[in-house]
Amino acid sequence: MASLQISGGSVRFVAGFNRTGCIRPICSLGFPRSRRRISIGRPLLLRCSTLSGESETDEITDSDRDGSGASSASLLGFQLAPPGDQQIISTNTTKEATHQEENTDATDESEMADFGVPGNRAVEEGAAEIEYTTVKAEVINNLVFVTSEAAPYSKTGGLGDVCGSLPIALAGRGHRVMVISPRYLNGTSADKNYSRAKDLGVRVTVHCFGGSQEVSFYHEYRDGVDWVFIDHQSYHRPGNPYGDSKGAFGDNQFRFTLLCHAACEAPLVLPLGGFTYGEKSLFLVNDWHAGLVPILLAAKYRPYGVYKDARSILIIHNLAHQGVEPAASYSNLGLPSEWYGAVGWVFPTWARTHALDTGEAVNVLKGAIVTSDRIITVSQGYAWEITTVEGGYGLQDLLSSRKSVINGITNGINIDEWDPSKDEHIPFHYSLDDYSNKVKCKMALQKELGLPIRPECPMIGFIGRLDYQKGIDLIQTAGPDLMVDDIQFVMLGSGDPKCESWMRSMEETYRDKFRGWVGFNVPISHRITAGCDILLMPSRFEPCGLNQLYAMRYGTIPVVHATGGLRDTVENFNPYAEGGAGAGTGWVFSPLSKDSMVSALRLSAATYREYKESWEGLMRRGMSRNYSWENAAVQYEQVFQWVFMDRPYIN
Repeated sequence: MASLQISGGSVRFVAGFNRTGCIRPICSLGFPRSRRRISIGRPLLLRCSTLSGESETDEITDSDRDGSGASSASLLGFQLAPPGDQQIISTNTTKEATHQEENTDATDESEMADFGVPGNRAVEEGAAEIEYTTVKAEVINNLVFVTSEAAPYSKTGGLGDVCGSLPIALAGRGHRVMVISPRYLNGTSADKNYSRAKDLGVRVTVHCFGGSQEVSFYHEYRDGVDWVFIDHQSYHRPGNPYGDSKGAFGDNQFRFTLLCHAACEAPLVLPLGGFTYGEKSLFLVNDWHAGLVPILLAAKYRPYGVYKDARSILIIHNLAHQGVEPAASYSNLGLPSEWYGAVGWVFPTWARTHALDTGEAVNVLKGAIVTSDRIITVSQGYAWEITTVEGGYGLQDLLSSRKSVINGITNGINIDEWDPSKDEHIPFHYSLDDYSNKVKCKMALQKELGLPIRPECPMIGFIGRLDYQKGIDLIQTAGPDLMVDDIQFVMLGSGDPKCESWMRSMEETYRDKFRGWVGFNVPISHRITAGCDILLMPSRFEPCGLNQLYAMRYGTIPVVHATGGLRDTVENFNPYAEGGAGAGTGWVFSPLSKDSMVSALRLSAATYREYKESWEGLMRRGMSRNYSWENAAVQYEQVFQWVFMDRPYIN
C-alpha cells in the first residue's frame, strides 16, 4: 500500500495503492452500490465548559508544544444535550417595506429554515446582549482544512478569510487543527508570509498525471493552528493562486490534484508536535480545489482499511466554480478507472460548443458532492439557493438529493481587525456606547476625497469588484437618477475596464457628488466603511458577503439585494415594529431592478435626513449584532457531531 524510504536524514513516504486489487464500486449517482442515509430530526447540542482563563502565546515552536494536549489523535467522545425547548430560528427575517409590496419572488422561509443550524445567535432575539467570550468544546476533533488559499499567506477573496480565521476560532475552542494549502511563491513581497514556515524534511511521492510527483511540506505553528504548506514547482510563478493578467493557469487541475493527494497523506505522515493527526481526522474541503479529497478517501484509502473512521465535509463558498475539465483528463486524477462515475459530467445540449460535441467532462465539485459526508455553505440562504435552478449551476438536482445533509452557516468577521473603537485606518474612533465620532470620520473622508464637507448630506458607498455579479450594471443605469438627489456617492473597486472608465467619467461629470477609486486599497476601504452613512450591495448572487457585516459593525446602514447571505444577515427596516421603536438593520430590496434599488436608496436617504431617532436605532441594532468567528465555530461544532453519528457516506 505504501513504502518508506530513509535517505539523507529525511523520511520519504512513497504513496501508491495496488490498483489491480479488488475495489468494489458503489452505486448512487453513477455507482453500483450505495445506502440510504438516516437524518436525525431532533438536533443535539454541545455542552461547553468555561475557559480556564490561561492565555496563550501567538508564536509557539514545535518543541514548546504540550505533548499531552497536542497528541490527541482521536475523538474523545460525545457529550450531548437535547435542545429542550430551543427553537431553530430562520435567519431570513427580512420584512417587505412599502416599495416591495409587489415582489412576487419571496422565498419560502420554512424551506430555508431546513438548512439552519441551532446556535445561530447573531440573528436570535437578544443578540445585543451576547458577549464575545470563548468556551472550550468538550467534543474534541482532529480537523484538517484543505484549501487553495488561507489568509494572511494567500488570499483573493472570502475563501482566504474563512480558512485564515475559522481554524483559529476552532483551535481556541480546544480542537486540534491543521490547515493545508499550497506554498505560493510569486517573487513579490507576499513571499515573506511564508518566512516562518520550516521544511519538515518529509517528502511524499504521489502518482497522478501519468507519472510520479514529489512534494514537500513546510510547517508553521501559529495561533494554536498547524499551518502546513505543500511545496512544488508548479506553485512558484508570478500571479495569484489561480492565474495572472493573461487569465487562469492552464495547469490548475494538475496543481490542485497535487494538493489533494498531499493533503490525504499529511495526517498520516507529519509528526506535528511529535504526533500525527492519525486516521480519525475530519477533513473540511473547501470548493472544487480540494474536492478530490473525499473521492480519494473513498476510492484509494478505505478499501485498504485506511481512514475508515475519518469523515469529510464539503464547504461550498461559490458553486459557480466547479473544476470542469475534458473527460479525457480523468486519467490524470490518480483515481481507479471504475470511479469515473464520481466525477463524470455531461453538459446539456444547449451548453455544447458544436453539433459533434458529446458534452462529456469531469466535474471535481460534483464528485465531492456525491462522496462527502456532509455539505456546508457559507450562509443559510445560499444553502437553499444552490438547490434551485437559478442558483444550482446545473448541480441543483444533485444537491437537492442531498438536502438532508446540507447546512448553511454564516461566515464570521475578524472583530479585532474590524473594530471602530481601535481601527488604525480611520482618523477617529467610536463605539456602540458613543458613536458621535462617526460623523467626524465622514467629514474626514469628504475632505480626503475632495468632496464638499457636508455632514448633513447622505453619503452612499460601494466596495467590491466591478463586474456583473456585483450588480455594477444596475449602478451604472441608476447613476443619473441618483445624481439628481442631494447625496454623495463613493465607489472603490476594480475589474471590468469599461466600468472603471465609467467611474472616471462620472467623477468628471459630477464633481461635487461622485468619487471613484479604481483599484483596491485596504485603508481606504476601512475609511469608506466608517465614513459613509449607507453601503450599497446590489449583488445578483452573494453566497455570504462580508462588506455588509463590516458596515453594520461600523454603524453604516446596508442597502442590499435579497439574495444569499445578504438576505440572511440584513434585517429589513420596519419603523412600526416593537411598538413604534422600530426593528431591522438596513434595507433589503427585491426584485433586482434599477427602480427597486433606487427606491430603497431614496427611502434610506430620507430616513437619514428626517428621522434621526430611527436612524440611530438602525445603527445601534447593527453594531450590536454578533458576527464573530466564535459564533460561527459553535455552529460548525454542531455539524461535526452530526457527521460522526453516521457511518461514512461512501463506506
